Amino acid sequence: IIVFARLIFAVLAQAIVAGLFVLQGHPTPWQATAPWWIVYGTLIDIGCIILLVWLTRREGIRLYDLNNFQRQRLGRDLLLGLGLVPLFIVLAVAGGIIAAQLIYGAMTAPAIMIPLPLWGSFYGLIVWPIIWAVAEEMTYQGYALPRLKELSGHAWLAVILVGFGWALQHSALPLLFDWRFAAYRFVSSLLIGIVLPIIYLRTRRLLPFIVAHWAANFVSVLMTVVLPLIAP
Repeated sequence: IIVFARLIFAVLAQAIVAGLFVLQGHPTPWQATAPWWIVYGTLIDIGCIILLVWLTRREGIRLYDLNNFQRQRLGRDLLLGLGLVPLFIVLAVAGGIIAAQLIYGAMTAPAIMIPLPLWGSFYGLIVWPIIWAVAEEMTYQGYALPRLKELSGHAWLAVILVGFGWALQHSALPLLFDWRFAAYRFVSSLLIGIVLPIIYLRTRRLLPFIVAHWAANFVSVLMTVVLPLIAP
């Protein structure tokens, strides 16, 4: 359930925002939601965290326990997180180039991010990256991955299932009912969805991945959303 929960929450969150555009009389409400996913993405995180709280309580543990936080390892975890930032960026860029070549026959995919209002852009820069990093890492790596490994008895199967669900989620970020765009988003996320769980199974330290994920998200929004908005 949890592997595909974020995909479901993504569609529901976009539907809520589309409903707001309907109330405003927008002629294409669903398409209008697309650039706003870095804002309404927090609704996905809230839904997922609530689900994780319920699931962890059923196991008799706390949501906090998924992080495996140890105060004495804080410094090393932060350093490892910073060291993982280049890997996150390389995997994201490489995945994007490969997907664009396969799907569009070009180096990049068509842009969907139109300028947001200033508040929306800075929400996507300051608030969204950290909440998204925490919720996504706890969902796929902190919760789903080790449990699928134990249930299946095979680490490789757990990695494939988590990687598939992780990439499939991105096909609905945003959901445009365009098979090329959905395929691009899926393929471009596969490298991250497969490589990171392999590394996590060796380290079992979630904080470094949260730190690196946050930093990569921050850089992505800064480069694609904020800088074009404030550039002369």
